[in-house]
Amino acid sequence: MKPDIKICGLKSADAIERAVRRGASHLGFIFFEKSPRNIEPDVAGQLADAVRGSVKIVAVTVDADNDELDEIIDLLKPDMLQLHGSESPERVLNVKAVYGLPVIKAFSIRDGDDLAKIDPYIGIADKFLFDAKPPAGSDLPGGNGVSFDWTLLRSLDEGVDYMLSGGLNKNNVAEALEVTGALGIDASSGVESAPGVKDLAMIDAFFDAIRSARPQGV
Repeated sequence: MKPDIKICGLKSADAIERAVRRGASHLGFIFFEKSPRNIEPDVAGQLADAVRGSVKIVAVTVDADNDELDEIIDLLKPDMLQLHGSESPERVLNVKAVYGLPVIKAFSIRDGDDLAKIDPYIGIADKFLFDAKPPAGSDLPGGNGVSFDWTLLRSLDEGVDYMLSGGLNKNNVAEALEVTGALGIDASSGVESAPGVKDLAMIDAFFDAIRSARPQGV
């Protein structure tokens, strides 16, 4: 089964066009000032308009309040929200109730204890995203180009819907899919020539590598 593929941290029309043409199912726009992939909501909305309806548009935020979400949703008109901070289950429920959009809740993973933290969110978040814990000293919750032990995900119940993230690139994405059988993957720094700068050739190589992946267990 072909996985959902989310390219995150997009800031340019050419990268968006290439990602969609190669088969991306989701495009992520990041609204977090400390990130080199940060984008203004009005600019993101203009870029998204060119491909709206052909892919899922995802607004990525980190502990955003409702005023911030109001502006992002008004200008981007996303299909989904990705909450990449320390949002509680109650906050996720509140966001869903206020905005009526499905929510991806991101978690940073290093060991089994980190994975167990999803339990209170099961049945609340519509989808999970599993990223690697950031290196010491990093201000960024994601996009750090590091991965985690993918075999941890084998302990998940089959009903847990998730996207795999964290340091995925052309060199390891096929292995990641083969190890986990993930039905969704997310790439950001792995298709960049510099932080926040998407590279068209690296996007192509990433999708080529996905196509070469074997089904889990084969």
